[in-house]
Amino acid sequence: MALRADIERDLPGFKLRVSLDCQEKTLGLLGGSGSGKSMTLRCIAGLDKPTRGRITLGGRVLFDSKEGIDLPPQQRRVGFLFQNYALFPHLTVAGNIAMGLRGMKKHEQKKTIKEMVAKVKLEGMENRFPRQLSGGQQQRVALARALVLQPEVLLLDEPFSALDNHLRGEMEQELKDLLGSYDGSSVFVTHNLEEAYRLCPNLLILEDGNVIAGGPREDIFNNPPNLATARITGCQNLSRIRIRKDNTVEALDWGCVLHVNSNNMPSGASYAGIPSRYIRPAGKDDLINAMHCRVINVIESPYQVTLSVKLLGRESNNLSCLKLSVQNEEWQRIISQGLEEFKICLPPERVFLTF
Repeated sequence: MALRADIERDLPGFKLRVSLDCQEKTLGLLGGSGSGKSMTLRCIAGLDKPTRGRITLGGRVLFDSKEGIDLPPQQRRVGFLFQNYALFPHLTVAGNIAMGLRGMKKHEQKKTIKEMVAKVKLEGMENRFPRQLSGGQQQRVALARALVLQPEVLLLDEPFSALDNHLRGEMEQELKDLLGSYDGSSVFVTHNLEEAYRLCPNLLILEDGNVIAGGPREDIFNNPPNLATARITGCQNLSRIRIRKDNTVEALDWGCVLHVNSNNMPSGASYAGIPSRYIRPAGKDDLINAMHCRVINVIESPYQVTLSVKLLGRESNNLSCLKLSVQNEEWQRIISQGLEEFKICLPPERVFLTF
């Protein structure tokens, strides 16, 4: 079920301009706070009214400013999972799910609630109130309420933000399984880059109410079309460049010359970047973009180490550090060899140029 929206929303000090096309795969909305992600979902759901534009779902028009069409939320067949779940505190699990079943006969309600409770793994908790549930259980209730009427599109507004790390991982896998069997379209808002990459085959990047990038996640992460997208997708290694001949660029902020894949050299590009995960300790066969460096800073975590390095001989210059991540075992090997001349490699095929 295709969801299409081309809308504008004018507010004092802020203008939303969004165009999206979501097919059966999950579309991820990424952007900083205040970029317009949640407002986009609210406009699709009918909880907020665009100033102008058009929203369609399958063959139905949900909103059209020119035609004067603005279906109320209950007629849109849209399921909405709010960031704070928005459960009714005075209603039980069953009562919250039943809010989406008003008008249905009692025996049909009971059957549908039982099926949804089983689907979200809450058997035996039907009579509990939200205050008696964990964060993960509350999320399951909210998800059941959103799905109970078999919506044609599912909107998820940062559904894991209120969960601790352990529950986030558990609920992410459950949501991934559910979305895999869901027949409708789904739009997923998140600040978490890894969640977006794992759950959303396609991405739309928003900044200040405008779409600045869109497409398959691999293209967005590996070849961001502009500097803002590179930053939003978490690339920490960005440098101004001067383009040279023979597929090379001078990285002005790192103090080096880099070979770049000829397919990654758009005309007029002014920045080079490489995600930290692609910079690696150089091996004996790494001859291109291999250079000696000195470690400036070390940030340790349970499973890997993030290193900030500067090229050897340029440590005192006013140049930016390069950042790379290595597994703890690799870090111990580097330490054992000394840090005076640690060599890294920036694979040419992983260096991107952007504007």
